[in-house]
Amino acid sequence: MMLKPYGLGALLLALPALPVMPPAPAVAVPVAAVAAAPEGHTADQIGRFLVRFYGEHGPSDHDRRHHISQVLLDRQLTNTESDVLLCARNEPQDIGVGPVTVAQAAGVGWATVTTHWASDKTDTFTAYVRLDSKPIRIDDVICAG
Repeated sequence: MMLKPYGLGALLLALPALPVMPPAPAVAVPVAAVAAAPEGHTADQIGRFLVRFYGEHGPSDHDRRHHISQVLLDRQLTNTESDVLLCARNEPQDIGVGPVTVAQAAGVGWATVTTHWASDKTDTFTAYVRLDSKPIRIDDVICAG
């Protein structure tokens, strides 16, 4: 006697006898983080800081002690003939802060600061702020001329 292999029909008849596995429970899969806001100060924050810092006639003693980098503190100690934060020897009549540019990749923001003097004379310099400074502070000042 020859044995016949089971055909497809026999397999289908055997399926109902197999135990039914419940579906696997849903697993929470972490979703990629939503693009986070850039770290550090924004152009708006830097602009408001610079306007407050410079005021109408220059930074206060408190701001000079607490809101500038060590590099600027050291530079002022060695440069007694002019104010390194104003690029001048005297107090200006007025100060204006221009638009702020932020370079995220460089980690810095800057603005042109204009000082106004007698006889409608003006002068400019650039104030730089590190985006990660805590508290916010001026990192460097580059005089125009």
